[in-house]
Amino acid sequence: MPQMSLVEYLDIDGPGAPRLIASECVGCGARYFDRRNACASCSHTEFRSVDVTPEGVLRTFTIVHFAAEGVTVPFVAGVIDCDGTPVRGNVVNVPPDPEHVRTGMKLRLTTVPLDRDENGVDAVGFGFEPIG
Repeated sequence: MPQMSLVEYLDIDGPGAPRLIASECVGCGARYFDRRNACASCSHTEFRSVDVTPEGVLRTFTIVHFAAEGVTVPFVAGVIDCDGTPVRGNVVNVPPDPEHVRTGMKLRLTTVPLDRDENGVDAVGFGFEPIG
C-alpha cells in the first residue's frame, strides 16, 4: 500500500524510518518542526536539518476527553523529551488513563495510520508508544 506522511518533518521512507527531522538554528541550536524565516530565540536566519532521537521521556501529558467531531476520545496528548528536543505528540498503544500513563515513561516514535484516500494512499502520522 502506498503511504504519505501527514507532516513534512516525518520521514517514513528513508533509512532509519520512521524518523522526525527538525530544522535546527545554526546560530543557537534551537529546533523547530515548522518552517521558519528566522529563529525565535536568536533571530538567526540559517537552519540545517537534523534527525531527532526516536526515543524519549514523557515530561507532561493530558488525557483529552473532548475533541472535534470524528476524533476518537479519550486520547493522551503529551510532550516528549527526545534527548533535549521537546516533541508534542500523542501517546499511543496504551490505555488512556492515569494508571497506564505517567510522567517519566520511556517512549519511542511510531507511525499511526490515519486515513486512506480514493486512490488507496494511506495518510500516516506519528505518535509515541511505551518501550517495554
